[in-house]
Amino acid sequence: MENYKEINKEQWNQRVDPHVESEFYDLQGFLAGKSSLQETELALLGNVAGKRILHLQCHFGQDTISLARMGASTVGADLSDKAIDKARELAKLTGADASFVCCDLYDLPQHLEGQFDIVFTSYGTIGWLPDLDKWASVINHFLKPDGTFVFVEFHPVVWMFDDDFQKIGYRYFKSDPIVETASGTYADREADIKTTSVSWNHGMSEVITSLLKQGIQLQDLQEYDFSNYNCFSHTEEFAPGKYRIKHLGNFIPMMYSIVGTKVKTSNPPPLSPSEGGI
Repeated sequence: MENYKEINKEQWNQRVDPHVESEFYDLQGFLAGKSSLQETELALLGNVAGKRILHLQCHFGQDTISLARMGASTVGADLSDKAIDKARELAKLTGADASFVCCDLYDLPQHLEGQFDIVFTSYGTIGWLPDLDKWASVINHFLKPDGTFVFVEFHPVVWMFDDDFQKIGYRYFKSDPIVETASGTYADREADIKTTSVSWNHGMSEVITSLLKQGIQLQDLQEYDFSNYNCFSHTEEFAPGKYRIKHLGNFIPMMYSIVGTKVKTSNPPPLSPSEGGI
């Protein structure tokens, strides 16, 4: 799918307005001071005051701005120009020390300079990327020596199921691109939009190996038997803000997290312009 970027950019542009207006993203609460960050990533991030943070695949910037409200200086990056326009608007409204870059993730080294104390990305991000080696090389490129990578993602086991969680519909391991057309969106299933998307499944060994090859040493790896978000079919809230697939209970992992540190002595090959995309 050579044009997967254009297809996915279009579907994310279509999602911005219904997401901004949804209860799921609770923009009014956010503008009133509510953080969009979950306890899971807050515990992994720790005290971010005074830190410089790069937030990859930031959508319309709520988490990027929430980190800035905690005392960090943040930069968010995303493929969707409509999402970035909204993120810049929200940063101005909130007075947050947050700036935003619009480009494909693989091209980010050609659009942004400097290194960061923390690179952060979370929830439904890597499935839009075909090549995790390039993803990890971008993370390494922007991390300072001894810098920290913090990652929270939905577990690859979740993506094996069909949308109704009735049967296994997809391979655990990366395979051919998954091309889907759907109405609505996870934040508003009744939204009057119809989108086409291209995605890939990535097993945990692929994720971890891509980071290790870039000299990012794992400090913590966790798996969770719940989701922080009510974004799947047939969920039940078994505790405040924690969701499971009702008929699967706690039998499957639903999220995982990684914290890694860039090793000072690592010296992987630098990114070249030819590595900035497909």
